[in-house]
Amino acid sequence: MVMMEFGRFVSAVAASLIALLIVAPSWAAQERKQATPQTSKRPAAEKKQHQLVLQVNTNEPAMMNLALNNATNVAQYYKDIGEKVTIEIVTFGPGLHMLRDDTSPVKARITAIAVDNPAISFKACGNTQENMSKAENKEIPLVSEAKVVKSGVVRVMELQEQGWAYVKP
Repeated sequence: MVMMEFGRFVSAVAASLIALLIVAPSWAAQERKQATPQTSKRPAAEKKQHQLVLQVNTNEPAMMNLALNNATNVAQYYKDIGEKVTIEIVTFGPGLHMLRDDTSPVKARITAIAVDNPAISFKACGNTQENMSKAENKEIPLVSEAKVVKSGVVRVMELQEQGWAYVKP
């Protein structure tokens, strides 16, 4: 008698597992589709403002170009899915060369990006600009797209404290 009940139990479990295997793949696929922003746009009520701060603190053209690539790719991504994004590229230390009118290896790209992507802005560290001015005994000119903030590091901190996403390319 016990053996017969155990057999029915095993049959019931097997039937349940088979039913799950038939239903689960389509359910899992639907869950993945709903969770992936690339495959479905959020309803207007769920859309939020995305905010990204990119830090540049090295005088390396490859790093500067990477930051510009990151900014334009993120801007395009959110444009494609109909959501808003604000991006700040904050430079300080040797990274200020990115925004220096006299030494920037990416000046032409910055000009083009500023025209095509109003969501992307450029911030220059005032402390670094002042220190470079003293060291070079001259005024440090910045590209017209740059806005000076008192401290680049403090600007990055404050944006993070406000919930901005942070990336250092």
